Amino acid sequence: MDKLYVIKIGGNVIDDDNKLSAFLLQFAAIKGKKILVHGGGKLATRLAAELNIPQQMIDGRRITDSETLKVVTMVYAGYINKNIVAQLQAANCNAVGVCGADGNAILAHKRTGAATDYGFVGDIDSVDASFFQNILQQQDCVVLAPITHDGKGQLLNTNADTIAQETAKALSSLYNVELIYSFEKAGVLLDANDDATVIKEINPTTYKQLKEQQVIFAGMLPKLDNAFAALHSGVKKVIIGKAEVLQQLITGESGTSIIHD
Repeated sequence: MDKLYVIKIGGNVIDDDNKLSAFLLQFAAIKGKKILVHGGGKLATRLAAELNIPQQMIDGRRITDSETLKVVTMVYAGYINKNIVAQLQAANCNAVGVCGADGNAILAHKRTGAATDYGFVGDIDSVDASFFQNILQQQDCVVLAPITHDGKGQLLNTNADTIAQETAKALSSLYNVELIYSFEKAGVLLDANDDATVIKEINPTTYKQLKEQQVIFAGMLPKLDNAFAALHSGVKKVIIGKAEVLQQLITGESGTSIIHD
């Protein structure tokens, strides 16, 4: 099977034009098939303020009411997605930009049953692997925005980390998939403020120990849970690390590798 990289880029990189451009040059240089999953950074929040649309965040998560859904759809599936595509074209990487609603690629449902009503936030039901395979047979690159739909005409704002994980899992039966979470940190850190404390490898046993010792900062736990879920569903390798050194993440020279026991 061909190799496929599913790479999630963090919002802090998207917020910095210079960092984003440098990252995309590295991404474009990757040989073979690749999917870039992106979030929206802070642009949606700034645009909502300019439009006088109040924003509510709970534990770092956006409440997506009907007006906010319009903003995040415009920003994520519109400007940011197409800006990334245009920069990749300039780097001779022929990319196709889509969101989960395109081609019925990602079906989701509105989150229910939680203590907090997050509004039009989607939890993923299915990813159509053949949709992505068909594009990748024609082009080497897909740029995927974190907007999904419910099959009944409703768009949903969906966590980009989860989209990356579920897309990687769905395509693992068709490709040898490596999933990379690239963001502002150097990897999984023993000290959240010290990039020199990167943990080189984590397997399920060491992850359990690190959680019991409470040495991994809370914001990393969902990424690690997603990483192990992906491994258990056929993804070959998961890597977490700094976006600025994407090539070194791929070669294993940098970042944290999430592996089986």
